[in-house]
Amino acid sequence: MSEEYALPRIGDPAPDFSGVTTHHTEFNFSVWQEQDWVVLFSHPADFTPVCTTELIGFARQNELFRQRNVKLIGLSVDSIHSHLAWVRNIQEKMNVSIPFPMIADSNMKIAKLYGMIHPNASSTATVRAVFIIDPKRVIRALVYYPLNAGRNVDEILRLVIALQTTQRFSCATPVNWQEGEKVVVPAPKTLEDVERTIAHKEYDFQEFYLALKDISKPPEASAPASDATKSTKKESPPSDEQPTAKPADGNGASATESSPPV
Repeated sequence: MSEEYALPRIGDPAPDFSGVTTHHTEFNFSVWQEQDWVVLFSHPADFTPVCTTELIGFARQNELFRQRNVKLIGLSVDSIHSHLAWVRNIQEKMNVSIPFPMIADSNMKIAKLYGMIHPNASSTATVRAVFIIDPKRVIRALVYYPLNAGRNVDEILRLVIALQTTQRFSCATPVNWQEGEKVVVPAPKTLEDVERTIAHKEYDFQEFYLALKDISKPPEASAPASDATKSTKKESPPSDEQPTAKPADGNGASATESSPPV
């Protein structure tokens, strides 16, 4: 793929852009995002059957995304007039209102910025791209679908919840994880880490490197320190800053993003 169609990667800053949408005559992405998460998705074309089902699917789940402080926004290389006519058609014929903005990108400037044009699939239509962007405008996940296969909106919502959960609780999520299920404890990196991990009797151990924990329960209280420990332990100076959890991968690596409301 050429630089003209460069693909942003996980961990990259989401490119900022301006344009017009069905909700804005003048639109700037970073200003609109504020401090929310964003699901930015592209579709091949207006007034097409699969795209119509997807737009309806996102619209019906919009409130669940908003409860997670997530904003939805769509994009295709159609004109703003086509977008407006399509949205009105969906409302009139299928009785579904589209509550999120649709970006008109007729010059393909934004689509190329995000690598949404795949010339071997189509040089004139965007593939079904999904970008999950955190409140610091960092790309946290991206998913690409071909033109002929519709997306699973439930899976996109599940992925957002998983990302917010790993960030809030410094953990990872196992295969097929659903909200409320146990999460993965970061794997130990030293023998000391191993001993510290296996000391947690509340963990569900599959092996010393694979432990699950229930984040719905408060952690067990630590044993009180001995007098000798108290006398030798240095007190930390008070701080006004509140500690924030950091996301972790399955190997214990963590990032530096602050925790969003979940």
